[in-house]
Amino acid sequence: MLKNKKIRSTIMRYRLRLLVLITFLTPAIAFSQKDTLVKKLDSLNVNETQEQKKNINIAPGAYNDSTKFTFRNYFVLLGNDFKQQATYPFHATKKDWTHAAIFGAAALGLSFADKPVSKYFVGLADRNKPVSSASNFMTSFGGLYEIYTIAALTSYGFIFKNEKIKSTAFLATQAYLTAGAIETVLKYLTSRQRPDYIDPKTNVASPTFHGPFYKFSTQTTGTSNPSFPSGHTTAVFAAATVYAMEYRHHPWIPVFAYSFATVVGISRMTEAKHWPTDVFVGAALGILSGRQVVHNYHRYMKIKQPERPVKQKKGAFSFNIQPLYGKLLPGVTYSFY
Repeated sequence: MLKNKKIRSTIMRYRLRLLVLITFLTPAIAFSQKDTLVKKLDSLNVNETQEQKKNINIAPGAYNDSTKFTFRNYFVLLGNDFKQQATYPFHATKKDWTHAAIFGAAALGLSFADKPVSKYFVGLADRNKPVSSASNFMTSFGGLYEIYTIAALTSYGFIFKNEKIKSTAFLATQAYLTAGAIETVLKYLTSRQRPDYIDPKTNVASPTFHGPFYKFSTQTTGTSNPSFPSGHTTAVFAAATVYAMEYRHHPWIPVFAYSFATVVGISRMTEAKHWPTDVFVGAALGILSGRQVVHNYHRYMKIKQPERPVKQKKGAFSFNIQPLYGKLLPGVTYSFY
């Protein structure tokens, strides 16, 4: 048990170092460019209306040579994502602050139910072996399994030369990184105790916030790293939001993406790793990060698209999955023109 705790602690430590490195180096790479792409992106962000955000172009033809990801523009966009998310409070409108206040009130209200709700979900897993097995499997999709899935989709995009699938997978990684950076900072600023952690001073498991950079004991029962917000939930909702937005013309994809992410969030409670408010805030953080990343990329598309007309591929195969009579079946499409 102690060995597993040390391994998890080491992973968290190196994860923090990696995210800090990405957070500080990526903007440096992005803003070292000579052109004004970052300024253009920021300008479009400020002037963009809600109607324009809704009418982003997600047609497959919009993802082409002029808008595809390269090593350089990936980090330019990622750095700009970090910048826009970090400075968002300074540009938020009165409506944004109203929404934030409502969300904060909802989170505060939910916090009073943290203990009983957590107890219910943990008990549900303890009483039902199928629930416990499913929970243990699903919780991995907020971590390594999600990384494997995104890597597989990226590979699929490269193999079958599908720019939209590649771009969406790259956007998912950007949402994963930006949301993960914010989540990690919040974790170490709040230092909240996890449901399975027994505080050696009080000898109880409690949703206590210990404050910035509190050092949890590794010589006690439970997970000795911060709880708030849930990292697994943040990551899976960030990726789910990207896919839901990029493929919203297929109604079943947003439903599946958010349902799947919700199940992962619930699994963090049945596994006694997070309180309900950890999951609630993690989901919101993931959704907001995913939305920002997608909108920023589509601003980039508006800037780059006029440079070169969209080339329609002739005689091209495409592979997809479509619902048919209640089942999901693979399909092959051949375009003659």
